[in-house]
Amino acid sequence: MTSLRFTTTRYPMYETLIFLLLRVDWRSERGQATTEYALVLLAAALVGLLVIGWATAGGGAAAISSLFDRVIQSVIDRV
Repeated sequence: MTSLRFTTTRYPMYETLIFLLLRVDWRSERGQATTEYALVLLAAALVGLLVIGWATAGGGAAAISSLFDRVIQSVIDRV
């Protein structure tokens, strides 16, 4: 890596940004697991919202009610 002298001349913010960008090791996999975990959580939240939207609109509530009734009836029949 080339030597970079940190100076403040006419554009201190620009030079600071360049300085920080050149210091980053872009090949590093640091934080990879955190990123994957965040994406999995977002996907799970999206699926949950879709299920809630389906269940509260139209025939979703009736389908869940029917399924629940069948499960309860099956349990009662076995007891």
